[in-house]
Amino acid sequence: MEDLGLVPYGEAWAYQKRVHREVVAGSRPPTLLLLEHPRVITLGRKATGENLLFPESWYRENGFELYWVERGGDVTYHGPGQLVGYPIFPVGREVRRFLRQIEEAIVRVAAAYGISAYPTPGYAGVWVGEEKLCAIGVAVKEGVSFHGFALNVNTDLNDFTVIIPCGLKGKGVTSLEKLLGRKVPMAEAKAKVVEAFAQVFGLRPVWEGKAHETQV
Repeated sequence: MEDLGLVPYGEAWAYQKRVHREVVAGSRPPTLLLLEHPRVITLGRKATGENLLFPESWYRENGFELYWVERGGDVTYHGPGQLVGYPIFPVGREVRRFLRQIEEAIVRVAAAYGISAYPTPGYAGVWVGEEKLCAIGVAVKEGVSFHGFALNVNTDLNDFTVIIPCGLKGKGVTSLEKLLGRKVPMAEAKAKVVEAFAQVFGLRPVWEGKAHETQV
């Protein structure tokens, strides 16, 4: 596990690819990267741009970076207060099972806060009622995953209003902060995510990077 802190999207994307190459080569164990991004809009393989509510130039002029990337899914938002996780794990051809495992881990995190969350068949992600708590979009190359999930912890949900999140019209987004009525310490959320991933994937957490900031 690596805690990278707040990292610009482009820098994190390049680092993911480096870690991915190392996991593919067998020179690094399966690695979960945990981080936050400055405000950024990303568009996955299913995106056509129709779920952007403004021209691409508008986003860049209004403080959002914008990237077209190779993960699954449509358009989403990342920003401060959102816990992004990039599990770079060997998955072979069991991509659907891998997605269900990520969902199960996030459902366990929500349950640790007393929140009843659930995945929705046909749409990767975790929901509370009609609002999405966690978006999920992965890519798999040479049998190893990258990209991952975005869990709204203390995210500014207003930033989602400049897109149609995941292309799902009429659906909302939520956060742990909104559901609990209080700010959630990011270190606490990270610890719960690591614990849930260790349980679901049968891994023993070994921290690198800023690991000393989070006791697991």
